[in-house]
Amino acid sequence: MIFDPSPLDLPASYETFSTTGHVIVKHHPAGSPNVTPVVVVTLNRPANHNAFTGNMVEDIEKLFPLFDVDERVKVIILTGAGKTFCAGADLDIGFTRHLGNERPADHRDGGGRVSLAIHHCRKPTIAAMQGSAVGVGMTMTLPTIIRIGYAKGKYGFVFGRRGITMEACSSFFLTRLIGHSNASYLVSTGGVFPPTAKHFGDLFNEIMPEASQVLPRALELATEIAENVSPTASYLNRAMMWHDAGSPEMAHLIESKNIYHMFRSKDQKEGVGAFFEKRKPNFSGNLDDDVPAHMPWWTEVDTGRSPKAKSVSKL
Repeated sequence: MIFDPSPLDLPASYETFSTTGHVIVKHHPAGSPNVTPVVVVTLNRPANHNAFTGNMVEDIEKLFPLFDVDERVKVIILTGAGKTFCAGADLDIGFTRHLGNERPADHRDGGGRVSLAIHHCRKPTIAAMQGSAVGVGMTMTLPTIIRIGYAKGKYGFVFGRRGITMEACSSFFLTRLIGHSNASYLVSTGGVFPPTAKHFGDLFNEIMPEASQVLPRALELATEIAENVSPTASYLNRAMMWHDAGSPEMAHLIESKNIYHMFRSKDQKEGVGAFFEKRKPNFSGNLDDDVPAHMPWWTEVDTGRSPKAKSVSKL
């Protein structure tokens, strides 16, 4: 899939940004006329339990590259409308409806396109899973930094029970998040479990007793991150963990380069100054201009998009 690498026009408001309707965006607080540091992306098919569609892929692939280059956005929340987070692929549509006339080698799994859009976005995403999720409803959350579940929800990687295999880059993310043993159990049984099941390990960072508490807790965490954490430092930390060097010695070399860069950065000066002055920091590091020159230190696989921001549209 080839994307236009030209700079992107940023919207004046994400609440008025055009989507298919299967995904909608709200500012926080909702209704704010200007783009806010925290935005809420909602899977919006509540009558269908937010079952996954090609339109969702289209919307998320449009939105997350914008968030990536929009300095106004600091943290994204991904949630679902209604009582279910995501019931997996829409089986009424069927799997083969997503296939075109391309060769098998040219097919790109829709769930993987969503996961990579979230993973490639340099802004952190929190999954507010206010209801049950299976299949791609689970795997699309694996690239997020925090997953908040509902105690009475049911969650599972049900691929084997539907006669299909893992998707959405889950064979990479899941084992790294919860280990091969737990991942093997969940994928091999294809069962659904409460978020407290030991087989999930620490996949759910927090579990709320009531569904109505999930999104407010995600908003609380997102606001805390947006107000207190350097976006540049946050991005570099996540990059070092996901793009690990394979040995303590190589990690030492990469960490040394990164921290040397950050010791000299304006975000470091601001962070230390805010600490001593007992105030909230005002980080101004730019994810395009203020990251180390040696990035990326890993070998990149070209998935087609690395856009820049052009301007804020006058709507």
